[in-house]
Amino acid sequence: MASSTKARRTLSEIASAVAARQQVRHVGQDVVVGDVHMDSRHVGPGSLYTAIRGARVDGHRFIEEAVAAGAVAVAVEEPPAIQIPHLLLDDSRAALGWMAAVVHDNPSTQLGTIGITGTNGKTTVAHMLAAMAGGADGDMAVIGTVSANLHGAAASPRTTPEASTTQRILRRLVDQGITRVAIEVSSHAMEMGRVNGIGFDVVAFTNLSQDHLDYHHTMEAYYQAKAKLFSEQWAPHAVIWVDDPYGRRLAAEATMQVTTVGTRPDADVQVVYGRGSPSGSVFELITANGKIGYSSPLAGQFNVANAAIALTCAAIVGIDTRAAGRRLAKMVPIPGRYNTVESPTGLWVVVDYAHTPDAIRNVIAETRPQIEGKVIVVVGAGGDRDREKRPLMGEAASTADFAFITNDNPRSEDPAAIRQAVIAGIPSDAAFRVEPDRRVAIRRALAMATKEDAVLILGKGHETEQEYAEHIEAFEDAHVAREEMRWLKEVQP
Repeated sequence: MASSTKARRTLSEIASAVAARQQVRHVGQDVVVGDVHMDSRHVGPGSLYTAIRGARVDGHRFIEEAVAAGAVAVAVEEPPAIQIPHLLLDDSRAALGWMAAVVHDNPSTQLGTIGITGTNGKTTVAHMLAAMAGGADGDMAVIGTVSANLHGAAASPRTTPEASTTQRILRRLVDQGITRVAIEVSSHAMEMGRVNGIGFDVVAFTNLSQDHLDYHHTMEAYYQAKAKLFSEQWAPHAVIWVDDPYGRRLAAEATMQVTTVGTRPDADVQVVYGRGSPSGSVFELITANGKIGYSSPLAGQFNVANAAIALTCAAIVGIDTRAAGRRLAKMVPIPGRYNTVESPTGLWVVVDYAHTPDAIRNVIAETRPQIEGKVIVVVGAGGDRDREKRPLMGEAASTADFAFITNDNPRSEDPAAIRQAVIAGIPSDAAFRVEPDRRVAIRRALAMATKEDAVLILGKGHETEQEYAEHIEAFEDAHVAREEMRWLKEVQP
């Protein structure tokens, strides 16, 4: 992505911005910098190359390549072997976002910027916010997991892109006239400084349940990574869902103005659930200013919680509440987030990204009251990710009437070992079947179901590929479900 033509700062200006946060020494000429990169392959003329020591690769090895590509200066943790203007830093990864923010003229301060964190619901809240904005209330982009269709803020392989990429995106949004942005903030992003340099107007917390313990190791460390965002350093205002126990703790510990949201009568914004259906949900929000009713095309109480968080954030950044409600009622479904797949027999088929124990359990629980028959799930666990949650995912899947345990994205791991770890959590009296081939698992779930049942295809959601150690296959759950339903209609009388 090309940087803005307005984005230019001297190396001494960049050093001054970093000096407020860590020790920095400016060595050499005071050159003008037009962009900041941490990947030498992306460096162009006028760039500042930032050498970062990663888990596998040390960016200091690529200084000469970066200079050959046009870097006018480097940011390093050790003096470079060649003569070039440089900033000598204590922590180049932490400094990356702050340096990029200065070079791009601090674009987050020119936007209404909302940060959303939590285990589940980040993407849904962000896209609800984008739907709520518009018209007289401006235009909002999303930076996150499935944002490719929103103002060119392209989807990243990570929930939150690297800091220099995010600042470049924000600069482009400002230049395009976008007035607001919702940013999904992962726990990894907080730990690795990917949101450094962003000034948020409001930050929101959805919930916390087991995930990413391969990285954080304990739930307390996972919570603390999220909790870092809830201080005056990051934003003046927070919106926190307090039906979640970690949310109640966070509301007590946060060091800024907090608006609590939940079904509890003492919440600042109280949620009253209405009667839902497969086609959507209705609810009321009660505040000190009174009661307002809303509707959403997204089914499930968990999506009502997401909508309540989004509506509260929207009000804080100046979006008219009633207009936001009207736009919410008409929003386009979010890819892979409780998407219903049309069935020729009237069977209720849902594709959802649920890949944590709580998310799986919630999707099953939300679906059950809406149908007369059985809930059948198709689910697997991803490889090279939190292994401790796998038996808990199996236990959660067993709350359905029948579960097909299959492959998700095995990545570098043995698919059979992953499946076995999931099965280990399934109670002995639960009804399930192992079917390694995900397409076949979907076919058998659909064939088993009657029109009174629901088939929930969980874990991959919006993803369009299935990743194995040696190859990647095209695979989109919704597309495969449609193909299999057409095939079943042809072969079954």
